[in-house]
Amino acid sequence: MAINLEVPSKFRPLVSNAHQVAMNMLRPISRGYDQAEHAYPKELDLLAAMIDGMSASGAAEGAGASGGPAEDDGTETNRNGTNLASVLSITEMCWGDVGMLLSMPRQGLGNSAIAAVANDEQRERFARVWAGMAITEPGVGSDSANITTTAVLDGDEYVINGEKIFVTAGDRADHIVVWATLDKSLGRAAIKSFVVPKGTPGMVVERLEHKLGIRASDTATIRFTDARVPKENLLGSPEINTEQGFGGAMATFDNTRPLVAAMAVGCARASLDLTRDLLDAAGVTIDYDSPRHVQHAAAARFIDLEADWEAAYLLMLKAAWMADNRQPNSMQASMAKAKAGRMGSAVTLGCVELCGSVGYSETELLEKWARDSKILDIFEGTQQIQQLIVARRILGLTSAQLK
Repeated sequence: MAINLEVPSKFRPLVSNAHQVAMNMLRPISRGYDQAEHAYPKELDLLAAMIDGMSASGAAEGAGASGGPAEDDGTETNRNGTNLASVLSITEMCWGDVGMLLSMPRQGLGNSAIAAVANDEQRERFARVWAGMAITEPGVGSDSANITTTAVLDGDEYVINGEKIFVTAGDRADHIVVWATLDKSLGRAAIKSFVVPKGTPGMVVERLEHKLGIRASDTATIRFTDARVPKENLLGSPEINTEQGFGGAMATFDNTRPLVAAMAVGCARASLDLTRDLLDAAGVTIDYDSPRHVQHAAAARFIDLEADWEAAYLLMLKAAWMADNRQPNSMQASMAKAKAGRMGSAVTLGCVELCGSVGYSETELLEKWARDSKILDIFEGTQQIQQLIVARRILGLTSAQLK
């Protein structure tokens, strides 16, 4: 099978609609909600209702957090499915505003976790929820295998205890996907994810974080004290398979990391588009048909930034396309996330520099996009962790062999 790098014709209306929403609904309110941190963008309720209507009619395939696990089913059909549609639509939405995208009802990272590891009954049962995802803990950052939050089976319920930090949409979402261990002595293999409804006794949102960027999105600290959930809310299989190890839980990241790459690609594209317009207004012409060394220094620098963006965009497409075609994409998902995260920060800051005082001030959104992009190199696994995962895959080493 060969990947086609053009946007599939069946997704072009989706991409066009997402771009129009980003331009006409998100951009105009972007600065206001950045300044009014923790205020919920009520305009998103209407947008979510529109997406729900399109989804019900089948016209919005992949218009948000969707996609399934990447398993090889032995077929040779070339698919362009929900994973590719998701990254393309998210790219356009984040051209408008990353924080707004992360605040979209029923489009949380927890929804992607459900899509990645839930069984068919659970996917149907949780189809209409808005799910945040709680992984990170105090003292447990990038190495999710060291999670200390516990889930103990008591009759027909799991009792969850622990603290989670940096939970995106942790206050607004109506459900939280919580990563916890069934048995600390069994290590990585015992880590499972649980869907915990908001309002569950013992689940308390302790505080909201004040952040550098994505201020429209709420980021919460949540404590669980003897919080009980039905045993059916454990996503996937409750069996602890020490041979599989951390693989079941990591399938979530194979699904979500291309989405985070798409966020960085969209935010960086916004910066490049605006910077090109500002350079053009200043009399700096970017000529793609001429060598860099004969062009204005700012034009040559812009071409470098755009080339960096293109590399991240292509890696993002590949990771999503592989998932749609049921090819294992763990390494490619990490490659896409690593490249896009680093590129996002480099490109948005590069655009600030190229535009000088206009880039640094609040006259334009360039400085905001530079702030927003930084988190995309951190959450869902930092730059360093992604490189470590890629190195292990290439060298054929385990996490114990290469730390």
